[in-house]
Amino acid sequence: MVVIFLFVSAVVLALFGALHWYVWRRLVRDTTSKGSLLRRAGSVLFVAGPLLSIGAMTAEGEAVPFLLQRILAWPGYLWMALFVYLLLAVSAGEAVRPVLRRWLARRGTGTDPRQRALPTVHSAKAQAGDRSAEKLVSAGEPPSATAHRGDPDAGQGTAGPVTVLDPPQTPEPTPPAGTDPTGPSRRLFVSRVVGGAAAAVAVGTVGHGTYGVLRGPTVKRVTVPLAKLPRGAHGFRIAVVSDIHVGPILGRSFSQRVVDTINATQPDLIAVVGDLVDGSVENLTPAVEPLAGLRARYGAYFVTGNHEYISGAELWIEKVRDLGLRPLENARTELPGFDLAGVNDVRGEEEGQGPDFGKALGDRDRSRTAVLLAHQPVVIEDAVRHGVDLQLSGHTHGGQLWPGNHLAELANPTVAGLERYGDTQLYVSRGAGVWGPPVRVGAPSDITVVELASMQA
Repeated sequence: MVVIFLFVSAVVLALFGALHWYVWRRLVRDTTSKGSLLRRAGSVLFVAGPLLSIGAMTAEGEAVPFLLQRILAWPGYLWMALFVYLLLAVSAGEAVRPVLRRWLARRGTGTDPRQRALPTVHSAKAQAGDRSAEKLVSAGEPPSATAHRGDPDAGQGTAGPVTVLDPPQTPEPTPPAGTDPTGPSRRLFVSRVVGGAAAAVAVGTVGHGTYGVLRGPTVKRVTVPLAKLPRGAHGFRIAVVSDIHVGPILGRSFSQRVVDTINATQPDLIAVVGDLVDGSVENLTPAVEPLAGLRARYGAYFVTGNHEYISGAELWIEKVRDLGLRPLENARTELPGFDLAGVNDVRGEEEGQGPDFGKALGDRDRSRTAVLLAHQPVVIEDAVRHGVDLQLSGHTHGGQLWPGNHLAELANPTVAGLERYGDTQLYVSRGAGVWGPPVRVGAPSDITVVELASMQA
């Protein structure tokens, strides 16, 4: 088992290094002069970046001081995101390079028509001069110094025809076949244009994605019609927030921004559907304290996500209870107009604390509407079997970094938004925070206000 682990690790590291070498070659070696300051700086960046990324990933856990985790997290994970888009942009640039080279080659060999006519005019004049010289010599004029020295009539003024030769011309050397004297400069130009464009696109994409995360989640509003919801519960608003991921990257100020955004929607109920934290209670207590300020008429409820079990689920359940949130551990509560249930995350199965749908939903009155809080969308089939009307989930981050959404589709029935499975509707939030790189591309963070609509209203 250890041998397999070491082998897989070696393969992953080799691939990681090879991809970095490829991008370094295209962006640094091919665009700079050997020994130049730019090449040295670029090389340092391509060595320090991956080392920081490896450091950020390996620093997670209780064995590493939290301060060191914070120091490594931002640069390490930012480089990870930047490298992904540098790799994508440079790879796309491979299709542009030959096209640009051919265009430059055609542009370089094309000449002005007036310039092409000049050699013809010069040749005509030279031929006319040669014919005039021959006529003069034939008429008995003294031969010029360019006459053949071997001619016996030379210098005697005879009337015999004498041919006058032009001075010998030294032919210009021609480059060997298949070579282009302008090739190196042309290749350098193409490399700089394509490399510069790739770097600009990658930096712009990551910069915009980082700004979106730091700005905080936006509010989405979704109306969900429910057949069994009584008229009295029509318009009930649930603020759904998932995947806040308070930790080394997103701290107290981000928590406060999330709380302020939720409270501004004035919901009837708040549902925190897992992955609240990335770290221990000891390290993150100051960062989560703003959650005590959540306000809703029917309170705030919480279910665990997979990251709670990585960070110590039992301690975090007690902590959120101290903050005023009500954990639903495979439990259910009756609210006016519907039942609200919650199940533990499937990661809890490793600790004997996985989801128990029978305990949460088994003995309820099925004539009432049931709303289920479950972190991962993959439990939707269990929700359908237990007659759930609406499941509220997160976990996917909407893919977070395009094209990660296509990978997320392989592991989740729904990546983001509202979909129907039989008589059960599933809503998946993209989440408020991030995991890993503090960047979102093509999957903006959100807090969703789900408004329940009665079919009887």
